[in-house]
Order: sequence, then structure tokens, then C-alpha cells
Amino acid sequence: MENKYSDEIKIENLEVFAHHGVYPEETQNGQNFYINAALYIETRKAGQKDDLLLSVNYGEVCHFMNDYMKSHTYKLIESVAENMAQEVLLSFPLIREIKLEVRKPYAPVGLPFESVSVKIRRGWHTIYLALGSSMGKREEYIEGAIASMREEPKIRVKRVSDIIRTAPYGGTAKEEFLNGALEAETLFTPEELLDYLHTLEENAGRERTVHWGDRTLDLDIIFYDDIVMSTDKITIPHKDMQNRDFVLVPLAQIDPYIWHPLRHKTVSALLKELQK
Repeated sequence: MENKYSDEIKIENLEVFAHHGVYPEETQNGQNFYINAALYIETRKAGQKDDLLLSVNYGEVCHFMNDYMKSHTYKLIESVAENMAQEVLLSFPLIREIKLEVRKPYAPVGLPFESVSVKIRRGWHTIYLALGSSMGKREEYIEGAIASMREEPKIRVKRVSDIIRTAPYGGTAKEEFLNGALEAETLFTPEELLDYLHTLEENAGRERTVHWGDRTLDLDIIFYDDIVMSTDKITIPHKDMQNRDFVLVPLAQIDPYIWHPLRHKTVSALLKELQK
């Protein structure tokens, strides 16, 4: 993943005495760990105005990571890094990405070595979702899904379109649809996000019995940053979005200049082509 934020605040070799390890003596006796972190954040306004409130207090971040490592116990430093990176991103909203290394110089290897470490990179991703329903309490299903996303810490809902009424699509559905779109930021990977959306659909009573049939709730990932991917489970960008006015119209209302990384056109341009 190419870093979109060139400004960074670096923390090097923060020493923390904590209790993490596979062996009982490690969790009982503890040992020194060292943390290296790069915090990606827009620093220009803070630098221009000399205002700490426009940046992140790296002292607070250091104390936060120190306290987190001391108050939790994990077998793996992979778990230390994964969970601590997430908590830093959730607790300091201005940090867009973090590159975090947890170093363990006293690991019980039994051979001469300098240290072992785990280095990860995590951050917020911009996503656009399509929302739909054609069965039952359609407004409640859509509003309930949006409310659930607002309550999920790993999702920050930014903008929601108006809800429009559209004709059935695909030749199988019979009922009128309600459709909308949503822009958000997430810490979920694409696969994790898809699983989460499927859980919301299942909670709304959706049954996947007929392809393109009527459904209580339909949640589709349209864009995830500018990535292009296709697996047996997920395709991003959504492979049929350019043929669906009920997707393009709400998306264009949120932001007509969303760029399609494969078709090299904006959402508004795709909508104009479809309407012709």
C-alpha cells in the first residue's frame, strides 16, 4: 500500500518493560521491549500555526503505548503490534496511518542474536458502499444498517446519500427497491469488511436463495481506496456498478468526482454515459 500521507512523526526505541511471551517465565518475570513507530499525519497546518491541537502529541502517544503494553498480556508480539496499532488509530483521530515495530531483544532463542521484531502498517481506508432493500420494512433495514455502522468503532461514517426509489434490476427481483450510498473510513481489510456487511444483511433476515432476487438488505462494496482486486469472494471496484443507475446516482450525490481506477472516469461521467 502506497502511503498517501508524506508527513510523519517518528518514535524510536521507546523502552517498555512488559509481560508478553509464549513461555510462563516471560509473562511472570517480564522483559524489556522496544517500540519504533511512524505516525502519518498532516502536519502542515500545525506547523504554520504552531498549534499542537492541529497535530498529535507524541508524548501522549508514547505514554499510551507504554500503558497499553503494561496493562495487556499477549503470547505473540504479532498480537501486541496488531492490537496496539488499532488502539492508537482509534484513540488519536488525526493519525491516518501507523507503521509500528515491536522489538524483543531478550527473546528465549537459545542462540546469539541481537533482537527479533514484528513490523506492521495499519491505517484508515476510504470506502464507498451501495445500500438497497426491496422487501419488508425497507427504510428500517437501511437505516438500521447505517446505525450499526455508526456504532462500529472500526468504521467512521462520513456521508450518506438520499434514498431513492428504483425499479427491480436483473430480471429476477419483482419489488421496487430503495437505494442509497454511503462514504466511510474503515480499519477493516476488504475481506473483513465484506464479512461484516454480510453479518448486517443476515441480521436483517436476508436469505441468499435467488441471484439478483428481492432481498431485505443488500450492502455492496463499490470502492475501497483506489485498489483493484478480484478473488473468488470479492471484486473491487464492483464489477457491474457502471451499469447501475441506482448505484451511480447516490454515489454522484455524495461525490461526483470519485475516480474509477479501471475505467479512468469519474462517477458523474459514468452516470452520464449510462443515461445516454
